[in-house]
Amino acid sequence: MSYAAGRLIHDADSHLMEMTDVLDPYFEKRLLACYHDLPVYKLKHSHAHWMNKERVRHEDAAYRAAAGEAILLKKNYEALGAFRREDRPAAMDRLGFASQLVFTTFCLGNFGLDQSGDLELCYAAADAHNRMMTDFCSIDRRLLPVAYVPLEDFARADATVKLAIQLGAKGIMVPSVCPQKHSPSHIGLDPVWRAAEEAGLPILLHVGGEEKLNPVYKENGLPPVPDFHGGDDNFTSVSYMPIPQSAMQTLATLIFDGVFDRFPKLKWGAIELGASWVPGWMRAMDSAAHAFIRNEERLQKLSTRPSEIVRRQFRAAPYPHEDAGWIIRNSGDEIALFSSDYPHVEGGRNPLKRFDETLAGCTPTQVTRFYSDNFIDLMGEGLASDLRRPAMKATG
Repeated sequence: MSYAAGRLIHDADSHLMEMTDVLDPYFEKRLLACYHDLPVYKLKHSHAHWMNKERVRHEDAAYRAAAGEAILLKKNYEALGAFRREDRPAAMDRLGFASQLVFTTFCLGNFGLDQSGDLELCYAAADAHNRMMTDFCSIDRRLLPVAYVPLEDFARADATVKLAIQLGAKGIMVPSVCPQKHSPSHIGLDPVWRAAEEAGLPILLHVGGEEKLNPVYKENGLPPVPDFHGGDDNFTSVSYMPIPQSAMQTLATLIFDGVFDRFPKLKWGAIELGASWVPGWMRAMDSAAHAFIRNEERLQKLSTRPSEIVRRQFRAAPYPHEDAGWIIRNSGDEIALFSSDYPHVEGGRNPLKRFDETLAGCTPTQVTRFYSDNFIDLMGEGLASDLRRPAMKATG
């Protein structure tokens, strides 16, 4: 029996664990050397020997079978279907999820190119990523590829989102950090939102695209603190705290400046950004709207209170260590989504158990919305008929 054990569950967050050369076949040839010169590429390439060992290990049928049996125990590159395209359907069979949004790992944050000033390389990397992701996921209809669209340049962003839609993307990831020279709510980005709305694709913010912790916070005169992964530069209690801050600011700006109202059928999601912040954020936006509405015409034009706009168009995936039941009771039944973060270690060994425990006081309707219906709403009418069926197994 699969991990889902016959339950209708949609997974709002999963990943590839890409090898260094994963984008090479998809990159514009004249820019490939520039891409290889990126510091992040060189850092990743320094692990190529170890990655090749992983490739060899996954060629062994016995190893793949063992990884399948331990579907949520093997993590990152050790996991079934982490990087071998042909193994991902078997991983989905083992997991038993009706569908799964698939995000990058290697390309999260677009290698920092959004902020580098080299917009040609920035958008070339995004297009290469989107070709790779849609190609990888085309092997199984349960895999829903998420494309990446930088927001730094209006015309290039429009071209990139349209190419992503043409390629078959099922979601559009944008950075939560503010572009350098304009607001994310700038009317010059309306063609991006319009294209996504017309295609029925959600706009997704994901961890990795936010403003990072000011490193000065670590200068406390005490010994370094090992992080969740064993290092000192990624995931600690202090660096955890600002993860949703960029998303809160960006989404609030989009709501206050009327973007959600201009595109009322467009859905937005916050993935792997947690959701304990959502109830307070909703109330803070309502308070801000109440305080400033007399002097701000944009607030007077809103279709309803910001919190109601959130319930109408926004969805968020709690971490498995968060109290999903509390989040639902304090934000509304419409918002929270299940996610596994497969095969990342942060997803834990038994996310269903952890979420079920915090959902114990919820109604059956609230539980169903958390595991399936809110995801179906996020993904739009175009996929609804398929997504309401427990098995979407047809491949190819």
